[in-house]
Amino acid sequence: MSKLTHTFAICAYKESPYLEECIRSLKKQKQKSRIIIATSTPNEYISKLAEKYDIKVYVNEGEKGITQDWNFAYHMTDTDLVTIAHQDDIYLPGYSEKIIRLMESADQPLIAFSDYGELRDGQRIANNLLLNIKRIMLLPLRLHVAQSSRFVRRRILSMGNPIGCPAVTFMKENLPQTVFQSGFRSDEDWEAWEMISRLKGSFLYLPKIGMLHRIHGDSETSVILGDNARVEEDYVMFCKFWPKPIARLLVKFYSKSEKSNRL
Repeated sequence: MSKLTHTFAICAYKESPYLEECIRSLKKQKQKSRIIIATSTPNEYISKLAEKYDIKVYVNEGEKGITQDWNFAYHMTDTDLVTIAHQDDIYLPGYSEKIIRLMESADQPLIAFSDYGELRDGQRIANNLLLNIKRIMLLPLRLHVAQSSRFVRRRILSMGNPIGCPAVTFMKENLPQTVFQSGFRSDEDWEAWEMISRLKGSFLYLPKIGMLHRIHGDSETSVILGDNARVEEDYVMFCKFWPKPIARLLVKFYSKSEKSNRL
């Protein structure tokens, strides 16, 4: 029996046609976890699904925004571990079991995350150029000794963000109370990993696909890529690791790789 307790906190927004599929995937986990829904847009659609699956809904009545909603969901959990589940994505049945086991194997885990695939037009995609590049970037974290190295994880993050946000589980007691900083629309997760990478502890990587991230035209990622807001944020992030001339050069290459998230 697991020693650590775990919650999936679903961030629900408006009336996503994929929310129920996400919920079902969490209900089908081999190792059962608590499930909650957090939303800043309460509506009948969310309420009915919550009632159908016996899930408690928490309404964010404070400041709105993607980071504010994520932090609200994070704060509404009272378990050792929390995974912020995105309403459009699905989790494979073994995700929580493997991630919790990974967390229990470490002395001071900060985050644990799995590899991930994509969902495009209902098709599951395990491999494409962007996914494979991210896997190459994460190769060092397959070594146990590298998982607790600040140098290794900061060098990985200095070349981009290979960590899929919805694939991440947080060990709350080893992290600051607020994980995500407001201001970014796209790179808020990369900014969080950069902050966490400075802390003492481990980044635990499960090199097996644990969840599927849905790519569709209405997703926040697609909207942000469409208005080029991400390029500006990428530059700010690269400047955390590199001198400005190198950061500008890296942004040019990095923005090309992100085009695979467009539809």
